[in-house]
Amino acid sequence: MAPFPSGLLVLTAPLGSVPGRAAAALAAAAGLVAGPLYVHLQPGLLLGGSAPLPAAPPPAPVLLRALAALYSAAAAHRGLDVRVLLGHGHRLAEPPRVLLADGGGGDEDPVSFGLRQLAAAAYGCPPGLPTLLLGGPDGPRAAPECTEGELPAYPDVVVGGTFDRLHGAHRLLLSACCLLARRRLLVGVADGELLRHKVLKELIEPYELRAAKLREFLADVQPSVLYDIVPLGDPYGPAATDPELRCIVVSEETRKGGEAVNKKRLENVILGRGPRPPSPATGAASGSAGSFSWQGLAALELFEIQLIKDPEHGRNEEEKISSSSLRQRLLGTLLRPPREAPTLPPRPYVIGLTGGTGSGKTSIARLLGQLGAFLIDADKLGHAVYLPGGPAYERVLAAFGAEILSEDGTINRKVLGAKVFGNQERLKSLTDIVWPEIARLVRKEIGEADARGKAVCVLDAAVLLEAGWQEMVHEVWTAVIPEEEAVKRIMDRDGLSQEAARSRLRSQMSNSQRVEQSQVVLCTLWEPEVTRKQVEKAWDLLQQRLSHAPAAGSPSR
Repeated sequence: MAPFPSGLLVLTAPLGSVPGRAAAALAAAAGLVAGPLYVHLQPGLLLGGSAPLPAAPPPAPVLLRALAALYSAAAAHRGLDVRVLLGHGHRLAEPPRVLLADGGGGDEDPVSFGLRQLAAAAYGCPPGLPTLLLGGPDGPRAAPECTEGELPAYPDVVVGGTFDRLHGAHRLLLSACCLLARRRLLVGVADGELLRHKVLKELIEPYELRAAKLREFLADVQPSVLYDIVPLGDPYGPAATDPELRCIVVSEETRKGGEAVNKKRLENVILGRGPRPPSPATGAASGSAGSFSWQGLAALELFEIQLIKDPEHGRNEEEKISSSSLRQRLLGTLLRPPREAPTLPPRPYVIGLTGGTGSGKTSIARLLGQLGAFLIDADKLGHAVYLPGGPAYERVLAAFGAEILSEDGTINRKVLGAKVFGNQERLKSLTDIVWPEIARLVRKEIGEADARGKAVCVLDAAVLLEAGWQEMVHEVWTAVIPEEEAVKRIMDRDGLSQEAARSRLRSQMSNSQRVEQSQVVLCTLWEPEVTRKQVEKAWDLLQQRLSHAPAAGSPSR
């Protein structure tokens, strides 16, 4: 049976039993739903009874533990989009196409009827949706819940984060915010300079996409709260200046950030009536009662939630669920479909491998060669076109003069490079001569690969995109490395100063610009064994694409 595009799972067991049942319930539902799996929690409801009416459980600690269990269990099923609903009476972003229950406490027909009634009353679902019971009876009805009281409530709550590829830990954090906020939730989304030192920042989703996903999730989960989603350009954002905020939600690892926000709030001031608060340095108050004075903003209550462990974390990945780990898992996978290339022959299938100086592109090419690819080194072909008698020699000499020649009559590429560096007009004059000639040699090499029966050809070219050579390849693969690591590698390899190495890097196309035009991204930041596994993964996935490819054109995704 093909999976349904979306589904609604109704759990009626006591909330205290959800942590022990979450894994089994989500495992049963995971193969049935391809898109959002909405979860409706209503402890003690008898679906087989008469006219079940929707009711949300109170915002208590036991509910927060149930949420943590569900989102933790969802982490074992990659791609499972779980959204635990904290309110009802609204239409969902993706209307459920199937109704599920973990048992139901009754015969199948009455339970199915009750499911449809509940879904219609709570979320406006149409009658006649298919229903599936996932297991036996949905647990003891009379099991007492813990009497811990409700969670604290605040009119305005704030939370911040990158929120890249919205995962279970994000969803728990946001759900806790929804339980605490009675009026407004302010969500700060890191952007710009705050992303600079993030692992694989080139793979972080654009702010607009992250904000849109946040808004959809929050509107689904709890529509009664007002959501204010804003970009963060510094670590504090409006949390440090908004006088209406009362609580900031943090995790164990972001608690220090919450404390820093409070320190900043105390430094910020508002105009009020009464004595100035004591100075942190002297403890002395200033101003007199009844006079106007400047007062620091009230500190926010810090509400801390637990981190969620990642059951599938691998080498060099964090033990907790994190966006950086999810980005690492994208390395070697197909990020976007291969471009339509009807003029390119299907064989050999050509991969254009590119990357900036120090990116480890050459080591990746070597690994691909060991796996069976036919390698074409554009840099070596570039050397060939400059040789006396080569296709570009005379025109380069005519354009740049005899001072670029060495004593033996060959073109000194270092001298030539110095003449064009930083001069866009001269550089274009050179590339207009050289790049077309290198492209002709590349096409000859591709023909040689075909003659030798090679199925895959890898064009190793640092200027692949700048030269427009992506027109000669079926897919673009890019090697990326953080700028600081690239600078260190260039300094070690070429003996350059830090300033010279950074200048060389910044004269090239950026990692982000390359990634935007790439089908596959790889990274050599970690140990060689990690790089090797990335490349093997990319190669295996490529072979799968080729095995399903049509006789001509590009392979299907």
